[in-house]
Amino acid sequence: MDAPPTVGVEEEFLLVDPLTGAPVGKNVDVVRTAADFGIDLQLEIMRCQVETSTGVHTETTELLQELRTLRSGAAASAEKNEALLLAVAVPPTGVDELTITGTPRYKRIAEGYGRLANEQGLCGCHVHVAVPNREAALHASNFLRPWLPLFLALTANSAIYRGDETGYASWRNILWRRWPSAGPPPHFDTTREFDTAVEAMLSAGVILDQKMVYWDVRPSVAFPTVEVRVSDVPATVQETALLATLIRATVMTARSADSAPSVAEGTLRAAYWKAAHEGLDGPAIDPLRGTTIPVQDLLGTLVDLVEPALVHLGDRDFVNDAITALLTRGNGAHRQLEAFRHRGQLADVIDELAQATLASCR
Repeated sequence: MDAPPTVGVEEEFLLVDPLTGAPVGKNVDVVRTAADFGIDLQLEIMRCQVETSTGVHTETTELLQELRTLRSGAAASAEKNEALLLAVAVPPTGVDELTITGTPRYKRIAEGYGRLANEQGLCGCHVHVAVPNREAALHASNFLRPWLPLFLALTANSAIYRGDETGYASWRNILWRRWPSAGPPPHFDTTREFDTAVEAMLSAGVILDQKMVYWDVRPSVAFPTVEVRVSDVPATVQETALLATLIRATVMTARSADSAPSVAEGTLRAAYWKAAHEGLDGPAIDPLRGTTIPVQDLLGTLVDLVEPALVHLGDRDFVNDAITALLTRGNGAHRQLEAFRHRGQLADVIDELAQATLASCR
């Protein structure tokens, strides 16, 4: 097997009031003071959001350690500015108004997309895996496409929104797919097909620039990588590292596959909805067969498929242990609901989220 590709991760976080849990627009201040804690942060579209970006990694243990460093540093910078950092994919409490970060590009998006942009505050996780060229990125994208709903189910972390249960494990995914270029991409056989589809959206004014190709897997605009964007921001760093490792191993497995299965759009959309609705607490749709099976069985199928890559990476034990822990304690959505249903108090949800955000980070 060829040398493993490198991997990097971006995580988006919500800034909230430590007492009320309501989103607070302090990202400019939190980004500015992050250097005091030895890290760099990036602004996100809403003033209540910040983003971390890891370096390029070859070892999962090193990636995990940097994820811990970035979360603890971001939390410390938030605290310095009287805010609380939460790894959660939507605001769990009621909000009066979310305000756009005042960069020129974000202002253009707000002007062009109206209420859709102003109702953001959605926090995801993006995993980048190195590829040699755009052809390889599209081949990996096609190969990853059937597994996107499973990655969503694993990381679902948005069950409580604006003070109440949504009925979904990932309400973020339901909201996010309102964007015209979001969701699963088509199956592309050539880079020309991909470029034609993007150019059609640009020409029609559906997107403002190539960065607004929000498909859940795509060739990265900025890096020589395939970028997977389907995930809610995971509740813990261990879950983020698990997601990144499974995606990396799937990209490695794609290298030796002559072709990727073409899943019908209707089947994939149904699998998406099921994953967003159930998370880890219900059945899943296997997009390759169109059948409903326990989500643990679908996860086992993926692990079996990518096991040679996991062995090559030296990550099989980490993945097995992380999956066992995840299935035992539940993902972020499961834990939010447990906290909320215990006493019906949003304060309990905020406490659970705050603890999970920094679990093993300090």
